[in-house]
Amino acid sequence: MMNAPAHAVHAKTADAPVPHAHAPLIAWTPELSVGIEEIDSQHKTLVDLLNQLHVAIVERHGARDAAEILERLVDYTRIHFAVEEALMRMLDYPDYEAHKAEHEELVEQVYQLRHKVMVEGKPITGELLFFLKRWLTEHILASDQKYAPHLLSRGVRAQYAKPSWLQRLWARSSH
Repeated sequence: MMNAPAHAVHAKTADAPVPHAHAPLIAWTPELSVGIEEIDSQHKTLVDLLNQLHVAIVERHGARDAAEILERLVDYTRIHFAVEEALMRMLDYPDYEAHKAEHEELVEQVYQLRHKVMVEGKPITGELLFFLKRWLTEHILASDQKYAPHLLSRGVRAQYAKPSWLQRLWARSSH
């Protein structure tokens, strides 16, 4: 694996450094689990896409590769949010409107970032990667953890015997 220049690997925000290319941008931990296998699987896909984007940037795979990964991240984020919102709506989650509004705000921020990268030609920087990492992990840890007990109490299964339709569809479309 080719090492990226130090300034690309060690780009910092005021809060934290972006990890080296050898380390994932986000490591899946049990704390990120909401206890619902389908949702956790979707969150893992989002984490994987962010890690792919990180590798593409620090290994300098090129703007086109990074833009393609960013586009897949945007698409999958929309799909994931739609699944969460459908479950919350069907199972009368009391904070559905607030959670949906948070999703809309996050999607708008991601669209703005995508526009800057794909239309304005701005590079994907360490700061952008850290922003994406922070919004994903904070959203899971703060917001998604709140709905899980409600969904589980309304009959959502914690585990499934086979991969969901979304897992199977995404696996086919992402290769």
